[in-house]
Amino acid sequence: MNRLFCFGLGYTGQALARSLMADGWRVAGTCRGEAQAADLAGLGVEIHQFDRPSPLDGAAEVLAGTTHLLSSVPPDADGDAVLDLHAREIADLAPQISWAGYLSTTGVYGTRDGGWVDETSERRPGSPRSSRRVAAEDAWLKLGEESGLPVHLFRLAGIYGPGRSALDQVRAGTAKRVDRAGQVFSRIHVDDIVTVLRASMAKPNPDAAYNVCDDQAAPPADVIAYACDLLGVEPPPLVPFEEADLSDMAKTFWNDNKRVRNNRLHDELGVELAYPNYHLGLKAIYSQAQTAPPASSGRG
Repeated sequence: MNRLFCFGLGYTGQALARSLMADGWRVAGTCRGEAQAADLAGLGVEIHQFDRPSPLDGAAEVLAGTTHLLSSVPPDADGDAVLDLHAREIADLAPQISWAGYLSTTGVYGTRDGGWVDETSERRPGSPRSSRRVAAEDAWLKLGEESGLPVHLFRLAGIYGPGRSALDQVRAGTAKRVDRAGQVFSRIHVDDIVTVLRASMAKPNPDAAYNVCDDQAAPPADVIAYACDLLGVEPPPLVPFEEADLSDMAKTFWNDNKRVRNNRLHDELGVELAYPNYHLGLKAIYSQAQTAPPASSGRG
């Protein structure tokens, strides 16, 4: 039986876990907090605590039986915690692993002032966070080269989906329409990430890197305006970038301005995105919310 072990069962990891378990896979993975562990255990996922201060307890035994391995744990200032703490145990698994994936970001390309990048483009990280991603990618590829682990890189654009979209920002009153001439971002619906990962599992190509984004880079202000249109509310006013009072982390995203080509996921993996643009993605999220049954007020 196939068994996925996922370091970092966050938003994307949980979506993949639900998809695989529906097809009879066993899924195990890590989280950091007890509350999240309880939620994941309720889904039928085998959960283990992990972060840099707390390595996996009995890692060799925990990882035994794994056929597919995924890491979504971002590097910290000290490096990639997964590899720093468990590279040896992961390398020992290589003969039985048919696929391994590392979730990176399109931030590794840095900015192109609105120009295009693809998987062959030079990586030019423009921030310490993106530089750490480049180092993590290289470390995973090196582990694959030395151990035979079939490593694949997935460079994700901005992730959105149910509970994490422009619609939620508008509802929460936190949406901003920041105006910066020529600025565009790429994005990707979480369900399409799952589709790409599963397509790669079915057709492994070790050492390959895939840009995982939709077909339409767009100004972020346009996305907020469309979310407001769906919700029937007035969009917030445009605010010049220089006056937007963005957090330091948000500013690092705005420093990158590029359009990302995703030809490889289409041509090599045969993926047809369910949501090739933000209009379709947000409309689907809105429709799903309208038809979802009301939450129960009781326990059980």
